[in-house]
Amino acid sequence: MENIYPEGSTVFANVNPGQKLVVRRFVKRIYYCTVQGNPGLKEQIYYERELSK
Repeated sequence: MENIYPEGSTVFANVNPGQKLVVRRFVKRIYYCTVQGNPGLKEQIYYERELSK
């Protein structure tokens, strides 16, 4: 399984491109992301096709 976005990189969700996300971890083709600047919010989960740089 190839990881295009390494942990710690900044990405954007296709459904909300104005919100910066930070990749926290990558497990079984799923990216676990936190909102940049607000890590207290609930973690968001995306597939690779739902993210962009």
